[in-house]
Amino acid sequence: MQAPRLRAGGRAFAHIAQFHPELTALRRDLHAHPELGFEEVYTARRVREALRVCGVDEIHEGIGRTGIVALVRGRSTSSGSMIGLRADMDALPMSEHNDFAWKSCKPGLMHGCGHDGHTTMLVGAARYLAESRNFDGTAVLIFQPGEEGYAGARAMIEDGLFERFPVQSVYAMHNWPAMKPGTVGLNPGAMMAAADRVTIEIQGRGGHGAHAYQATDVVLVAAHIITAAQSIVARNVRPIESAVISLCAVQAGDMGAFSVLPGSARIVGTVRTFDAAVQDLVEKRLKDLCSAIALGFGATATVHYERIYPATINTEDEATFAAEVAESLVGADHVVRDLEPSMGAEDFSFMLQARPGAYLRIGQGTGASGGGLHNSRYDFNDDILPLGAALHAGLIERAMPLATP
Repeated sequence: MQAPRLRAGGRAFAHIAQFHPELTALRRDLHAHPELGFEEVYTARRVREALRVCGVDEIHEGIGRTGIVALVRGRSTSSGSMIGLRADMDALPMSEHNDFAWKSCKPGLMHGCGHDGHTTMLVGAARYLAESRNFDGTAVLIFQPGEEGYAGARAMIEDGLFERFPVQSVYAMHNWPAMKPGTVGLNPGAMMAAADRVTIEIQGRGGHGAHAYQATDVVLVAAHIITAAQSIVARNVRPIESAVISLCAVQAGDMGAFSVLPGSARIVGTVRTFDAAVQDLVEKRLKDLCSAIALGFGATATVHYERIYPATINTEDEATFAAEVAESLVGADHVVRDLEPSMGAEDFSFMLQARPGAYLRIGQGTGASGGGLHNSRYDFNDDILPLGAALHAGLIERAMPLATP
């Protein structure tokens, strides 16, 4: 057996490292067969097969459509405790430009965010926990569909996840190319921003480009809105708080009709915030601003503001606990306890709204290709599989310790 290149301390890591090649094979198989949210049929089947081989106590399917929950009971369950661990399973609608043997076999689909690795790390933890059972309580292993824009976490919760499996706390981790392999990062607060979708519908009066005075130019209105929207954060949000407004796409007119002024335009974009009060402020100011600008040009503008994912906020006690578990594996020098939050979004936020918990980042580096997340040359770093699995397992063993004789 080839020894893992990445080293860490603890019994769990040493145990899991023994089946590192098997985890690598599973991860690469999942990478080769990517599936979008709520379409993870092959992935769910492979996870189910692996969990049965692992010897988990129960497997529950179809939670949140294609989600799976596995239970592993400790050597004792007298504590009555239940701790949840979550991994996301879905891929992205993007083409892969890698040339290794396990690249995507599905055109236009790719595991460009490492969910294949997240799933595999949780399977590795399941095997270790089922073989050792060195804890007092029940480990609830949550394999979640549809993180990439489908709100699969919310779907599982609405399907009774926490009523059926009433965990006291829940944890998740995500690989992070910007951090070196063997490092872990988190903070006791905001980890990821809320993600909102904005659609601005502008209505005016179309006409001939040579007679613009007879029309109401929605393209001009759109241009003013795009420019003025950037003043909302600069002149309304306190500098010590954070917000991003990005208007990312515009549709208006026909590119083949160079002298026709369209009668309508649409702008689509996103807003990112950490604080609910800032989120409310940005929504109100954006609606007021768009309406006023359009009115000034004799047009109308309607803002459809959709709150997609809330901010991912770690609870303080659970974040501190998770950092201590990470330090026991990789040492205090390799754990960042004040990791800078990301303006990206994550639907684990729904679970953290329902239960205390923490979201961690596990360093994986950029690899030989240098590809970051959502990059067509991205690939998960298989060297970190045993560490991620051991970190999952450590959260269970430390949160639900066996009584000392």
